[in-house]
Amino acid sequence: MARDPQQLKLAALDNEDLVVLSAHAQDATVRPGDIVHEPDAKRLLVPINRFAWETKAARRKLFPRYERRNTVLHIDGVTHVASRGLERSSAEAVLPLLSITHEDGAIVLAFGGGAVLRASVEAIEVRLADLGGAWQTRKRPRHTGSGS
Repeated sequence: MARDPQQLKLAALDNEDLVVLSAHAQDATVRPGDIVHEPDAKRLLVPINRFAWETKAARRKLFPRYERRNTVLHIDGVTHVASRGLERSSAEAVLPLLSITHEDGAIVLAFGGGAVLRASVEAIEVRLADLGGAWQTRKRPRHTGSGS
């Protein structure tokens, strides 16, 4: 099976890379119950539905066509995971992912509503990979106070 050339595969090994990766993941939707921490493998897997900001269609003003993609955020070298405001037990909870940063030896995922997931890491080693084709959506993420 041929790989879709529009699928993203990104890796972040430093803060500059992480800024780019975070921009592509911004406004993804996440089900906290789907997040998987594998302590023995020192890995954290975060399945997301990524809004494809990079497409020309998403930037169109007249008759825009937006799309989302099934994507996985893969963090390696994880030594500890802590969270605040994530309802991992709720199968229905969905949160928007606002940013991914590196702070004090941890990869920090900030979500809408003030929820935060903090993965202490040995080094910055984060990958983002689209898993399949895109689907269209009529809704473009809006940011309060941004005018978009």
